[in-house]
Amino acid sequence: MQKRAGTLIAAGALIAGAVGAAPSAAEPPAPESRTPSLSWTACGTARYPKLECASLRVPLDHADPDGERITLALSRVRHTARTFDGPLLVNPGGPGASGRDLAGFVAASLPAQLAARYDVIGFDPRGTGASRPALTCRPDHFAPVRPDPVPRDAREERRGAARAAAFARACGDAHGRLLPHMGTVAAARDMDAIREALGAPRVNYFGYSYGTYLGAVYAKLYPRRVRRAVLDSVVHPGGVWYDANLAQDHAFDARHRAFLAWVARHDRVYGLGGDPARVEDRWYAMRAALREAPAGGRVGAAEVEDTFLPGAYHDGYWPLLAAAFSAYAKEGDGGPLVAAYESLAAPDESTANAYAGYTAVECRDAPWPRSWGVWHRDMWAAHAKAPFSTWNNAWYNAPCAFWPVPSLTPPDVANAAVPPVLLFQATEDAATPYEGALAAHRMLAGSRLVVERGGGNHAVTLRGNACADRVLVRYLDTGEVPRGDGGDGPDAVCPARPAPVPSSAADPALAAREAPPAVHGALAARAHGG
Repeated sequence: MQKRAGTLIAAGALIAGAVGAAPSAAEPPAPESRTPSLSWTACGTARYPKLECASLRVPLDHADPDGERITLALSRVRHTARTFDGPLLVNPGGPGASGRDLAGFVAASLPAQLAARYDVIGFDPRGTGASRPALTCRPDHFAPVRPDPVPRDAREERRGAARAAAFARACGDAHGRLLPHMGTVAAARDMDAIREALGAPRVNYFGYSYGTYLGAVYAKLYPRRVRRAVLDSVVHPGGVWYDANLAQDHAFDARHRAFLAWVARHDRVYGLGGDPARVEDRWYAMRAALREAPAGGRVGAAEVEDTFLPGAYHDGYWPLLAAAFSAYAKEGDGGPLVAAYESLAAPDESTANAYAGYTAVECRDAPWPRSWGVWHRDMWAAHAKAPFSTWNNAWYNAPCAFWPVPSLTPPDVANAAVPPVLLFQATEDAATPYEGALAAHRMLAGSRLVVERGGGNHAVTLRGNACADRVLVRYLDTGEVPRGDGGDGPDAVCPARPAPVPSSAADPALAAREAPPAVHGALAARAHGG
């Protein structure tokens, strides 16, 4: 990952004046309301007892507002303060992830007096979660044990391509009416229907990961309807989606090597050697052995990659993964490895929908190579430098080579009409590499970029980085942003959180609970890894 020189600056010293909305002469006025009012009912959980839920009917095709309708599932934590700053729409990423629980998390994580001034609104994007219809294409697509992602010969590669094509055909057969109306632009238009149903002239927005791209597209379509917007862990707007996935391959490999180096530093705990290269050799030896004899009959080569990929999103998983790795490599004990897989990567009832939602959006959003020869060339070139998950990621996205509806041309999200947008990015983030945040910073005029220097976790805010959270809270409170210098680099720099403490007996449930919703959202949509 690219790094930029800079000194740590206290967040409180970086704040400039409050900002207002910039009008856009090109944007049409809001249409006369066609949307019924929302009926909210209590749907609180033990963790988020204040949640309310509602449903909203929106056009299947926004170009035909009087035509067929589909249903979006919404959630809300209602404002309680006398001062009301409007709705704050939140999205955890994906695409394909449910967003309703994120409303509860954001409302509970912000300072109470600030959260009380917003209606925090979560939603399941069209086709996902509790929205209807919900996409499901091939429910057993990720059932273990899957073929080794890395083909050993041309025959295995052809079989992998045929498997991806079968998934694409199943999606077309099951959801031929919905697939042409999936994609980020359609989701952004749904967001504006939510705004209209809420009766709000403008919305605030807080998106993680893929949610940063959704927010940028919404701002491009409706710049005058954005009050404040926070984009955390930023997708490269110019890379959607084939190039972005190739960039991920290299970044995930680097992050996996960072994990292996951490294991080597803690050789006294894990006993796998103090040389990172030696530890890496032992990891790939474990992978090769599992290909031939899956642990517990469930964790083969594909599943062990799935299991370790969450460590690239969130280093809180590292002690769990290292303990499982050590038990297998030193003692041949696959039990902890199976437990880690079941906790972090095994498919569940949401997997089929999340993956179908992911492919339906990404395959529709932008052009993909339709010639398998292009994939063959690019994946082997990337695998030579980044073997950890390149082919796993390739098969995850390969249905797009055979998708039954044509791809769209993605919008240019460059924007000088939207109010200043606040961006957050860790320099070593693998899921959304740092270069994407720099590109978005250049494209969104007046935006401010807050960088977590040396951080590798996916999602910066509301997870314990006090420096970053101070900037976030000030922005949502007053609209103030870091001053910046007008350049392309960071406008504020925060230190990364410390690396995790090693443990030889990590708790899978605890490790999962410590991950933020943005990580859960990303992993739900990428249930197998990649």
